[in-house]
Amino acid sequence: MEADEARIQDAEQRLGVRFPDDYRSFLTAEGAVGRVVESAGNYLRLQPLEELVAVNAAGEMQTRFPGAVAIGDDGSRELLVYDFRKDPPPLLLLDVTAEDWHAGLYQAGSFTEFLRLFSRRGWNWGPPEAVTR
Repeated sequence: MEADEARIQDAEQRLGVRFPDDYRSFLTAEGAVGRVVESAGNYLRLQPLEELVAVNAAGEMQTRFPGAVAIGDDGSRELLVYDFRKDPPPLLLLDVTAEDWHAGLYQAGSFTEFLRLFSRRGWNWGPPEAVTR
């Protein structure tokens, strides 16, 4: 379900962030995704706006990952998160049991780049790069 500007602003206020413009455009145009991306052979779920606040309140996300906002997952244990400690915030993949940012796997520098890369390679399971990127 697509989101309107007022609902996006409400979620941003509750999460204490301003989403990047490309992600805001996705929320207003598509709203959510949950499917296997055939070209990548990987599952991708991007949560609807209505779930973002609750998902981020669960699991003490801000305690373990200050500045993180989860926007999706791989359908299993990995969360796709924005790292709002940085400007612009990159996207990283974090296991739900990770203790801190050092376990993050860099995915892309923007939402647009993430979607482009994901369609070709799926999830980046390379070495943790969150701290250096």
